[in-house]
Amino acid sequence: MLRALADPLRARIVELLAVEALCVCHLVEETGARQSNISNHLRVLRDTGLVETEPCGRFTYYRLRPEPLRAASARLDELAGAAEAARAQTRKRPCP
Repeated sequence: MLRALADPLRARIVELLAVEALCVCHLVEETGARQSNISNHLRVLRDTGLVETEPCGRFTYYRLRPEPLRAASARLDELAGAAEAARAQTRKRPCP
């Protein structure tokens, strides 16, 4: 998931979808990217579980799923806590 969010355009798409559900035409308008490029990025975001779809007539709306973001945030918070604890230790593992 972090690899998916590392791409600047995908990160921008996620930011936009955090505010409201949008279709590809809205994302093209907001980002200036080509429709095929947006579609490819949305496929990656869907495959990672970050985005869900909602058919609406001949359009498909995309919505950001908060659950995977919360799970990643919790895991990163755990890692930050472990890093703080490790930084506080003065003892180092001896080399062989």
